[in-house]
Amino acid sequence: MASVSEEPMSRRHSKQASGGKGSPSTPQILSPSSATFRTSLPQRPSIVGQDFVPKDFSKLLRPEIYHPLMQLETPSPFRTSAKQLAPDTPLSTLLSTGHFRAAAIRAAQQLTTTAAPSDHQTIFELFYIRSVCLILCGSTAFAAQEVKALEDLNSSTYRDDVLGSHLVPWELRVLTVRLQGIGFNDPRRCVMGYYDLAREARLEISKVKGTPSSDEEKMIWESRLEDLGIRVASALVEMEDLDGAAYHLSTLQPSDDPKLRLAIALLWLQIGDLTAARGCASGDADIDGVVSALSNMADGKYNEAVQQWRALCDGGSGNEMYAQNLAVCLVYSGRMDEVTSPPSTPGQVHALTIWI
Repeated sequence: MASVSEEPMSRRHSKQASGGKGSPSTPQILSPSSATFRTSLPQRPSIVGQDFVPKDFSKLLRPEIYHPLMQLETPSPFRTSAKQLAPDTPLSTLLSTGHFRAAAIRAAQQLTTTAAPSDHQTIFELFYIRSVCLILCGSTAFAAQEVKALEDLNSSTYRDDVLGSHLVPWELRVLTVRLQGIGFNDPRRCVMGYYDLAREARLEISKVKGTPSSDEEKMIWESRLEDLGIRVASALVEMEDLDGAAYHLSTLQPSDDPKLRLAIALLWLQIGDLTAARGCASGDADIDGVVSALSNMADGKYNEAVQQWRALCDGGSGNEMYAQNLAVCLVYSGRMDEVTSPPSTPGQVHALTIWI
């Protein structure tokens, strides 16, 4: 399986040539409210004798596509919680306050009632929010079934007839690759889908060279290429092809982004190579502390990890994931009396405990 991780995914374009550092997106999808959709559509030119005909995406507005979210598995105290928001709460507020189940329901309602068939930007944004919220609610199986309605995103249906640009936001295209791999029970489909997107990213990098906005556009596409490289390794780990994932990670260029280096370190931990994980130093104190603490947990050194998680909690970053992992370390080290309740300050838990 090592052949799937050959040179095509390693980034060949140096960031020095772009004149700066990019701002690659994180490989995890944790907050749909923070997603910025880039369709990469240039300004539409005026073409004499050629009228623009909007695409019809009414097939994505059919109510039967979207599964009803029942409350059977929701504990009864949460069904009648006093913190329930009003029924007319805007979708943006639901996302910002962490009410992802309600946001998923609201996105489906807007798709099937108010979205216009030709308004592809609104349709794809709502579809993305719906899919991400389902994942965050633990309903990935529903998201994998619903994303089948998109069918083949490489078809001309999703291309601008005049400009040839893709109408679907990049974030949704990447997410669709993974969900379709799950929905069709074909993990190799996921890997090959990432490679197709990587091929497109390289093509776009070559296109923007020499253009007035070449530096900015090039950094965007290079960051996407880096992200895809990590996603391929993650897919190989899920396929239990640890040798292929390790080989693939070894071919990737070191990233300048601390969050991507953290993602690579987590993959090395899943593979079981603690030395490689500890070698993913990013220069960011918090991220390096997380990698070191997780490495000690994987090595069974829970007492040392307790000290590291305490130091991270005392750093004042407000990341609930630190406290969660601290509690796990205390449990595994037999110090149940030190396990405390969650902090009194309310917050949103965007990341669950990694090791348990």
